[in-house]
Amino acid sequence: MSDSAADNASAMPGLDWSEFPEWGARAAQWAGDYHAGLRAEPVRPPMQPGLTLGALPEAPPEQAESTEAIFRDFEEIIMPAMTHWQHPRFFAYFPANAAPIAVLAEYLASSVAAQCMLWQTSPAATELETRVMDWLRQAVGLPEGFSGVIQDTASSATLAAVLTMRERALDWAGNEQGLNEAGRLRIYVADEVHSSVDAAVWIAGIGRENMVRIPVAGPNRGMDVSALEQAIELDRAEGFIPAGLIASVGATSVGSTDDLEAVLAVAKAQGLFSHVDAAWAGSAMICPEFRTLWTGIEGADSIVLNPHKWLGAPFDCSAHFLADPDSLVKTLATQPEYLKTHGADGVINYSEWSIPLGRRFRALKLWFLLRGHGLEGLRSMIRDHVAWAQMVETAVAAIRGVEIVTPCMLSLFTFRLHPEGLSHAELDDLNIALVEAINTDGRIYLTQTRIDGKLVIRFQAGPFSMTRADAEMAIAVIGETAERMQEG
Repeated sequence: MSDSAADNASAMPGLDWSEFPEWGARAAQWAGDYHAGLRAEPVRPPMQPGLTLGALPEAPPEQAESTEAIFRDFEEIIMPAMTHWQHPRFFAYFPANAAPIAVLAEYLASSVAAQCMLWQTSPAATELETRVMDWLRQAVGLPEGFSGVIQDTASSATLAAVLTMRERALDWAGNEQGLNEAGRLRIYVADEVHSSVDAAVWIAGIGRENMVRIPVAGPNRGMDVSALEQAIELDRAEGFIPAGLIASVGATSVGSTDDLEAVLAVAKAQGLFSHVDAAWAGSAMICPEFRTLWTGIEGADSIVLNPHKWLGAPFDCSAHFLADPDSLVKTLATQPEYLKTHGADGVINYSEWSIPLGRRFRALKLWFLLRGHGLEGLRSMIRDHVAWAQMVETAVAAIRGVEIVTPCMLSLFTFRLHPEGLSHAELDDLNIALVEAINTDGRIYLTQTRIDGKLVIRFQAGPFSMTRADAEMAIAVIGETAERMQEG
């Protein structure tokens, strides 16, 4: 057998790179057709548990299958049960946008398939991340001196911040000595903080009981500053160790936003490490007129915002900014010999800024996105979303039997159907039925939350491809469904 024949005989079965251009082109055509037809699809699929599972073989294939068969099953089995997060009328949760130019960058990054844990494993990836994170710092109005790293999600950034709070409060001894003899640390948060903060506190070993929830007050539903100061003083008097504060700008439920200038001043005066969760709303800070929402942000030690929400970078891409990255590195870095870079002084190894060692080439999609749309293009999108949400809020407020519960915080507001004569429980049941009826209709997708004990419905404008007509459709669907339920 010749060498070439032997090589062919041992070749891995399946799609190879010589065939990839054909299938890559087909996938690109599919993606274009998919997005072109999204408005005709229900945003959420029919809710049939087990539909996909039952269509999939129970055992893995022993022999290679054709790409044609795999692609056909993707279209016929997977897609019918997918919620369409890129739908222009996806008004639930927060957006998870994917601008076409950033999807193109993901295609390229996946093709290169680099592991970007160290500078030497991908010098260009590391240096591009340094540059685009500084572009983003400038774009959202953070002062010079903040350094950025791309994490996978805001949850990871928050966990990294909580670990830094822990180590700083324990004089950097927690990683070495554990927490058994350390004393009980305290982390202070607003009562409406995101649930990922709960997870970060218990994963860090601090314990959920030591996450002190501060009641909210004022029109922005931020933490009560006087209550915060009192809680810290009481904890010190009782022998606890105040370690950190987590503030919010645009919390998930209804957009609750802390008075950063006030709460960060308290953190600084009390020697607490501060982290600001602006995962959704932080993207809007590219518009100077919205920066009043984070007046005082320069006083934060750590900040997170998610370009993979409102800006259009495909998931995952979370921007984590630090006033002093050395504290984060001191908390997270491990430096065995096999991870050391010799002969290149002054380089950054971003794996030392992150909980995972492995790192994807996320900077590429952010670079493509910022260049392909420019800050003005992205600002226009966000301004439109805010204006359209306000338009929907005004129209929904005029629907018979509907009340606005929390007004627009940027592009997010909440409402509920509130006819007279119903009990608290009956109102909750009615509004669950309303949101389910809206979602079953399929033209738009909304979700619910609970605020001050009341079940309410969230509306959030944020899809990358949304137009004014989509906002008008939301008004029509909410109005028609609310009227039908009251007549029935």
